[in-house]
Amino acid sequence: MRILHFADLHLGVETYGRIDPATGLSSRLSDFLVALDQLVDYALNNDVDLVLFCGDAYKSRDPSQTYQREFAKRIRQLSASDIRVFLLAGNHDLPHAIGRATAVEIFDTLAIENTTVANQPQSYRIETRKGPLQIVALPWVRRSKLLSREDTKNLSLDEINVRIQDILTQWLDAEIANLDPGLPAIFAGHLSHSSSTPGSEKTMLVGRDYVLTLSSIANPAFDYVALGHMHNQQRVDHPVPVVYPGSLQTIDFGDEGHEKGFYIVELDETAVRSRRVRSYEFHPVKARRFLTIKVNADTDDPTAAVLRAIAKNDVENSIVRLQIKVPAEKEGLVQENEIRKALKEAYFVAAINKEVEREHRSRLGSHSAEGITPLEALQLYLESKKTPKDRAQLLLEYGERLIREGKNNV
Repeated sequence: MRILHFADLHLGVETYGRIDPATGLSSRLSDFLVALDQLVDYALNNDVDLVLFCGDAYKSRDPSQTYQREFAKRIRQLSASDIRVFLLAGNHDLPHAIGRATAVEIFDTLAIENTTVANQPQSYRIETRKGPLQIVALPWVRRSKLLSREDTKNLSLDEINVRIQDILTQWLDAEIANLDPGLPAIFAGHLSHSSSTPGSEKTMLVGRDYVLTLSSIANPAFDYVALGHMHNQQRVDHPVPVVYPGSLQTIDFGDEGHEKGFYIVELDETAVRSRRVRSYEFHPVKARRFLTIKVNADTDDPTAAVLRAIAKNDVENSIVRLQIKVPAEKEGLVQENEIRKALKEAYFVAAINKEVEREHRSRLGSHSAEGITPLEALQLYLESKKTPKDRAQLLLEYGERLIREGKNNV
């Protein structure tokens, strides 16, 4: 059985894009759809039995009709090819108010063939071309769904999160107890666990996450733990694979240097529990490159120093930010027009930042210039320059000698 696991698509991210005059849409939409199309093509051409999506289809809880249409087109391609699709709701898929539909609920409402939507914590039996599969699904859960106002009265945010963690852990334990050990089982969740590392999702979060312990989800009753929510690809391999594929496309500079893509999981459905996973491998997609160029421009020609730094990097089709460190007296020599010409092949210039170094006078703390001796002034100066202790002591001795000799000659 072959499973494709991905998460955190976030259609609707328009940062660092331009409006296409022909369509009126952000050029960044194309970036995200190109990545999604690579995934769909892989599934269609490589005998994938199940596409498992672990949350956050859109950036916004109220995605535009255009974004919904483009996502639905790709889901339809998969389902029409007899590939089972499992869609888990993430925090960005939840509506602003209880009672409203989630952003992915429409697939369930329309009863799209071969497609299952998990909006609530629940266990599912999914029939694939290679046989049945159990999925214990934990979408992002609102605090108000688990705790009443009375429950949270006089509790801090940390205490509330602990309550949520306890409730979800107890629920998960109960679902694990009901699993059929003779069938493959996957836990699919949109959540943070205690060993996960945040990435670009930090800029998209509101408030603080509840966190489940790694030990509570990495249960040997599962063959594979498929997660979403963290945008950097990461995994824990023991006692069972616990995997975040990361976001499918680069979102901001928090993703700089990270590969983007999806995981392919090979299961032997005929094997016994704990021996079903044959392999799980990351498959990268072509994603938009983010590039930070840092330049120390403390030279006679700071613009030339910046241009040399740009020339050393492949900026073509990249989203670029430039960080220039320059002394205050040379700030006026930085020619931004020339720099922008050198960056003309970039997809988008996010920023040209100048960190201007200004010379600071040594502070005397609580002392006034009239109230300290020359030797004390020298000591304060050496401390401000962080002079090594041995050298500072030697200079103070020389200073004291010169001061004494000067007094004797008066």
